[in-house]
Amino acid sequence: MKRILEVCAGSVQSVIAARNGGATRVELCSALEIGGITPSAGLITEARRVEGIALNVLIRPRGGDFLYNESEVATMEQDIIMARNLGADGVVIGALTPQGDVDVEVCKRLIKAAGAMSITFHRAFDMCREPLNALSDIIAMGCHRILTSGQASTALAGMALIKQLVERAADKIVIMPGCGVNATNAATILDTTGCVEIHASARTSVESLMQYRHDGVSMGNSDNDEYAHMESDECLVRHIVDAIN
Repeated sequence: MKRILEVCAGSVQSVIAARNGGATRVELCSALEIGGITPSAGLITEARRVEGIALNVLIRPRGGDFLYNESEVATMEQDIIMARNLGADGVVIGALTPQGDVDVEVCKRLIKAAGAMSITFHRAFDMCREPLNALSDIIAMGCHRILTSGQASTALAGMALIKQLVERAADKIVIMPGCGVNATNAATILDTTGCVEIHASARTSVESLMQYRHDGVSMGNSDNDEYAHMESDECLVRHIVDAIN
């Protein structure tokens, strides 16, 4: 079975790099520095114009925890409808209760809004209290995939739980390792866990083309570099694809 790389992409340029590097699918999102939030309608529209790669859209209204109030849930429902209408292949969702369990009722609302789209449960899974119980809930809801680091700081560190999830899932759902994945460890993670899909950002820093630079002013945190940003790199993507296949 061919192994699949999904790339976390925050721009059209990153989607193109993922496609050209041989990735099968992208997870489109904004604000990767806080773990990702829902991208704009404009970004989804332009990313959808890139042919030859599947497009899943992250549905997350803000950074922080995964406990959502009613207005946030309603926002996610509307964002899913937007993504569906703009031609996305799937959405990436997740919500938790205050006790750290999967919020089944909220997720069912989001799944209903998605209709026939592919559903990935995102790394809210890694913040769950009881991962095996969460796995059962996510399967019962009808999700197609779980993105997880195995509740560890990286997928490499979480391989033991990821392998257990694969065995417990018994082909009822795809388990996709993600976090800290690169060309040097991707094959090891897949070989050890038995997974066939893997998730990486494959990003590198891109220097600004600005000639005039106003130093000492920051648009965010004071330690931000306003004259560089991160993009997925075609060569890094290709190296991961080559390594896993």
